[in-house]
Amino acid sequence: MRRFGAWPAWAFMALFFAVPLAALLPEAFGDGGGAFGRLFGNPLFLGALRNTLGLGLAAGAISALVGTCIAIELARQPEGRRQWMMTLLGLPLAFSGLVIAYGFILAFGRAGFVTQLLAGLGGDPAAIGSWIYSVSGLGFAYAYYLIPRVALSLYPVFANLDLRPAQAARTLGASRARAFRDTVVPEVMPSVLSNACMVAAIAMGTYGTALALVGTQLNILPLMLLAQVGDGGSDFAVAAALSLVLMVVCVIVMGVGDVLTRRRERGAAGAGH
Repeated sequence: MRRFGAWPAWAFMALFFAVPLAALLPEAFGDGGGAFGRLFGNPLFLGALRNTLGLGLAAGAISALVGTCIAIELARQPEGRRQWMMTLLGLPLAFSGLVIAYGFILAFGRAGFVTQLLAGLGGDPAAIGSWIYSVSGLGFAYAYYLIPRVALSLYPVFANLDLRPAQAARTLGASRARAFRDTVVPEVMPSVLSNACMVAAIAMGTYGTALALVGTQLNILPLMLLAQVGDGGSDFAVAAALSLVLMVVCVIVMGVGDVLTRRRERGAAGAGH
């Protein structure tokens, strides 16, 4: 790495971020910003923005919570069992969003395996099978591959966590919950918040899973963008403007996570001194 320096990373960013962004800007601002006016004037835009933020933040919060619990459990396991668990956790990350969506349809759809099992217990297969095509079903599918991402990212944090402050607090008379809250939580919270914002931004920008599960029934920004660039779309300036808006939303969410992380790290460093 010292031989090549940082130029491979800069070249990657230029090729896959700066060049596409430079191609979008003239298209979006080509008519004096009129594309943004048409986009913001679309009656579906505000609803799509609200649904995108709600879905992404909810999926990010749930994935961070469950992924943190799994990461804690991973850190407690012996080496052999931990390797098997990490291998299983990595499987969802190997599939595309479309493959995951079709898997959920086969399991939880109207004729899915799980749906038929529940129907045999007296459930209504029509009501049970329609759930996976709703907003909550989509969030459940998102969590399937976001939770392993959080767990695998946070595992090194808990594996290398220094438990001596918690043990000292317990020795001084603090309860287990108080010791955990005062010593462990400040140490791991920056990483948890950072991962929560990261997976929230991923959920906001994902369209493959949503397209396969809900099609055009759900009004979110990625599907709205897909409609603009699909066969029925003709206003490519609006599509470029919508791409920039979606990028800004994701950058803001990840930026909030970065700001919160830096504040907690500075606070922890100040408390340490």
